[in-house]
Amino acid sequence: MSSTADRSRRPLVIVSIMLATFMVAVEATIVATAMPRIVGQLGGFTYYSWVFSAFLLAQSTTTVIYGKLSDIFGRKPMLIGGILIFLVGSALAGVAWSMASLIAFRLLQGLGAGAIQPVTMTVVGDLYKLEERAKVQGALASVWAVSAVIGPLAGGVIVDNFSWAWIFWINLPIGVLTIIGFTFFLHEQITPREARIDYLGTILFSISIISLLVILTETASGFGVLGSLAIVFVVTGVLFLLQERRAPEPIISIELWSRRLVATSNAATLLAGMALIGLTTVLPIYVQGVLGRSPLVAGFTLTMLIVGWPLAVMMSSRLFRTFGIRRTLRVGSFMFPFGSAFLLFLTPASSPVLAGIGSFLMGFGMGLISLTSIVLVQESVEWSMRGSATASIIFSRSLGNTLGATALGAVLNIGIVHFGSGDLAAKLHDVLNQPSGLSDLASNPAIRGVFDAALHWSFWGVVVVAVLTCATTWLIPVARDAGRRQMSKTDAQEAMTH
Repeated sequence: MSSTADRSRRPLVIVSIMLATFMVAVEATIVATAMPRIVGQLGGFTYYSWVFSAFLLAQSTTTVIYGKLSDIFGRKPMLIGGILIFLVGSALAGVAWSMASLIAFRLLQGLGAGAIQPVTMTVVGDLYKLEERAKVQGALASVWAVSAVIGPLAGGVIVDNFSWAWIFWINLPIGVLTIIGFTFFLHEQITPREARIDYLGTILFSISIISLLVILTETASGFGVLGSLAIVFVVTGVLFLLQERRAPEPIISIELWSRRLVATSNAATLLAGMALIGLTTVLPIYVQGVLGRSPLVAGFTLTMLIVGWPLAVMMSSRLFRTFGIRRTLRVGSFMFPFGSAFLLFLTPASSPVLAGIGSFLMGFGMGLISLTSIVLVQESVEWSMRGSATASIIFSRSLGNTLGATALGAVLNIGIVHFGSGDLAAKLHDVLNQPSGLSDLASNPAIRGVFDAALHWSFWGVVVVAVLTCATTWLIPVARDAGRRQMSKTDAQEAMTH
């Protein structure tokens, strides 16, 4: 079984992949920009966060499921099926009549979105050789960078000039073009075989992961609720592991996930996801609240992250051939904690440029770690397991984001309580709950000092996780000559042009 495409049509497949990737990548930023207007019309501010959580829960949970199903039934049907579900959810979200209905339709969107990232990355692994793949992944990484810029702008333009429904309906023409592209240009040679789908494993896995993610995202809930969810998570998790050991076609192969290469790559990706989400959530509020800069300047510091990541991916093809995967991976792993260390030197008098440099270096390091992990995992398995292996990386990053946001948010709150002696902590929370809270901090040096010290605890958390990421990448087994294969002159030219 394999995915194929005529060389002249491979760019058209990549264009289809880029459209599908853009559709999902822009979703978070464009919806976030429009949500205040949506809440103003639908009401139900209490459920504000669940508009995002429902999408992410469904997407994270189904990632590994789609990866496995693509190994059984092929990439094309899973991609087209996922996109269709996503489009149905988008169409319905545009006609939502309440926050409850919007959350339900966002959940449907997430069920479809779970197929797009892991399966498109798997298709790239199917169609391109190792030496060609890095450049293609660089083009896909640039889509995420562009969407991060276009999303907020498009969201603002749409809600100011049109109905907010168009932030969802804009997906429909893009999705249709994507489906047409995959239908006509992506061909697969699938050997028919009887497949026994692990339905029980899928249900147990879904319940277990949803319970875990709800525990992590709803930490403010009562102990009784969280305790009940913890029991559900443990029980279904144990039952899932038992089911996977006896299922003829397990939805998650315990044997695959326990391989040293896959296990260490997933661990490094999970830790990197934790550090990166810490950076993206903590750095902007430091730049605005402590440095006293505008949201635009705070956005600039994160833009450097978005620049560093795709730049590293685009350069990785040359780095692989020149230095090999081992050295490329380890250089990337060193840049990750090196960049995070810049955060520790920030003071209220610092220039935002210092924050931008640290952000860029972490983004560059993450680009090398992320791509190298995917390439190594894809190269280590046969076609029939490549979808599952790729999905494991995507799932690990998603879980790392959720863990990181929860853990570093808790560190920040503990820091505020620790440094906010007397009533300073309460005053800080009061200021932050105001619409112009961050900009008002500059007028109260004592409260700003508490915020500065507490945020530095979070920075230390980012550094510790970044160091653990670096250490974990050194455990990934990499053949010394991997990525530096002997290529003929023609092969090298093709690697640079495709």
